[in-house]
Amino acid sequence: MVVWGLVLGALMVATVGYLCLQELLRQQRPREPPLDKGSVPWLGHAIAFRKNMFEFLKHMRAKHGDIFTVLLGGQYFTFVMDPLSFGPILKDTQRRLDFVEYAENLVLKVFGYRSVQGDYHMIHSASTKHLMGDGLEELNKAMLDSLSLVMLGPTGPSLDASSWREDGLFHFCYNILFKAGYLSLFGYTKDKEQDLLQAEELFVQFRKFDRLFPRFVYSLLGPREWLEVGRLQRLFHKTLSVEHNMEKYGISNWITYMLQFLREQGVAPAMQDKFNFMMLWASQGNTGPTSFWALLFLLKHPEAMRAVREEAAQVLGEAGLEAKQSFNFNVGALHRMPVLDSVMEETLRLRAAPTLLRVVNGDHSLKMASGQEYLLRNGDVLALFPYLSVHMDPDIHSEPTTFKYDRFLTPSGSRKVDFYKAGKKIHHYTMPWGSGVSICPGRFLALNEMKLFVLLMVTHFDLELVDPDTPVPPVDPQRWGFGTTQPSHEVRFRYRLRPWSELCPGGRKPG
Repeated sequence: MVVWGLVLGALMVATVGYLCLQELLRQQRPREPPLDKGSVPWLGHAIAFRKNMFEFLKHMRAKHGDIFTVLLGGQYFTFVMDPLSFGPILKDTQRRLDFVEYAENLVLKVFGYRSVQGDYHMIHSASTKHLMGDGLEELNKAMLDSLSLVMLGPTGPSLDASSWREDGLFHFCYNILFKAGYLSLFGYTKDKEQDLLQAEELFVQFRKFDRLFPRFVYSLLGPREWLEVGRLQRLFHKTLSVEHNMEKYGISNWITYMLQFLREQGVAPAMQDKFNFMMLWASQGNTGPTSFWALLFLLKHPEAMRAVREEAAQVLGEAGLEAKQSFNFNVGALHRMPVLDSVMEETLRLRAAPTLLRVVNGDHSLKMASGQEYLLRNGDVLALFPYLSVHMDPDIHSEPTTFKYDRFLTPSGSRKVDFYKAGKKIHHYTMPWGSGVSICPGRFLALNEMKLFVLLMVTHFDLELVDPDTPVPPVDPQRWGFGTTQPSHEVRFRYRLRPWSELCPGGRKPG
């Protein structure tokens, strides 16, 4: 046994040494992008990248220009920073840039879900069928009912609901959106009060996983944190199990459709449980944080809050509480609110920062908008970070760090879609949902959930910051590249349900 241990140890040392030697020997070939391997073998720039991805990429762009290759933990990433050059990457007519391979490896690591053939296309098919058109309208109504339950309680608002309450705005938004989204997608039991208690406990565990998520993806957890991640994964697999789902009613057609596909493919129930965990994360990981930023921007910009409330009054009229137990308005009105649409799009421009990744399959030539062509190596990862290259580009968006609620409105009040860079109209002027094959299939549902919540908060509640002068907190640098960013610290606010007479002028019941 001792001899075999020595042999295996020697093989491991030799293998690691060979891999490190390969990384050390890699040099920039003719027509390849600038290569920056950093000073630490194998790790390269991984530490600086993970510490603050945004600042690192700003530095690299200033140093190398609009395209460069960097070594990050044994993997070479080529970043393209010119949005006018995104077209060939996102269209990928030669099918040399693979998104699915990278995504499958990530979801296996994070959620334990092992993909089966065709499930990527199945998710998009299910989303087209159930998250657009009539299917989306059904989910909008279910979400409104869930928001009513979570925000007002199973028997309607309490007697002191019109008294001022104080909370952290980030926690408040994330908590409500998570619970309402979870219940609208994964259904109810016959005991609504118990459903709310279970959703609350699930949110507590979700936030524990959420806090570990960035370092989990980068494999930077300590021993106890790895154990905690394993515990949380098992908890979610059990809570979201198909066995438990059989005891519920009102499960969304979207989830039902996808689980039916997996059953037909012979996927074991235990793997379906892991699929449910993946879909819970995908559907609820960004809506709460985005709604936090949207409400905070509205609270910091009274003119924006006033514009949203005036639009809501015109479109919704006397939207109130149905029998004082649920919110009452036609969810179809969400399609007639361009001011709110602009607020949400501006919020996403300022705070959504996903990374778009493609694995290079076979040596590949990429032609930039400048006309220059670069060679990409097989096995490297091609990466886009639209937050820096698009959202913060002053040529595309004037004063890019400033919140302008009407940035996406024309002078006539309709949606603005014409943006330019270097005098050329640019198609991808914001990319909060990704693009191309990796565009978020649930984007319409997520956007409507957030709009519903923000609309309810500004029309049915009075709200104010505890300290009106509190600045907008900076982004937690660990969250760059992982969808919507999160704040580095909490912001305290007050809220109260508006009195019945204010919701319905003259004290009349809506309807």
